[in-house]
Amino acid sequence: MELETLLAEREIYRQLVAFARAMDRRDWAAIRAIAADDILAELGTGELRGRDALIALLRSYLDRCGTTQHLLGNVVIEVSGDTARSRAYVCDMHLNADDAPQQSFRTLGEYSDQWRKIGGRWRLCHRVKDNRASVGSMQVFGN
Repeated sequence: MELETLLAEREIYRQLVAFARAMDRRDWAAIRAIAADDILAELGTGELRGRDALIALLRSYLDRCGTTQHLLGNVVIEVSGDTARSRAYVCDMHLNADDAPQQSFRTLGEYSDQWRKIGGRWRLCHRVKDNRASVGSMQVFGN
């Protein structure tokens, strides 16, 4: 494996982690910097087109709940020139707005992502979240 491929894998891995941490911090500017302008996403609510639509959906949930934590694992990254694919398990925890632990919502799933090198940086251009299981109540989101 050549050094350029290893460096690409490392940057993509760091972008994956930065995206997860940005959701937990409600750092929408960081997500804007990672996602491509024309990102396509399917997170279980229908197809989203564009960075603004993605951020709006994330905010519609995360701005209404308390503390969250999105943990990634079993990350696999395949680089081919200026494009790449990644897969990562995700386990996310959402507490209610007052962070009382008796009401929470958790999912187990997998992110299947596509990446493009744009302006010298790897950008997320397509994300599908496969939710395999959930536990708890979506009432933590005010639903």
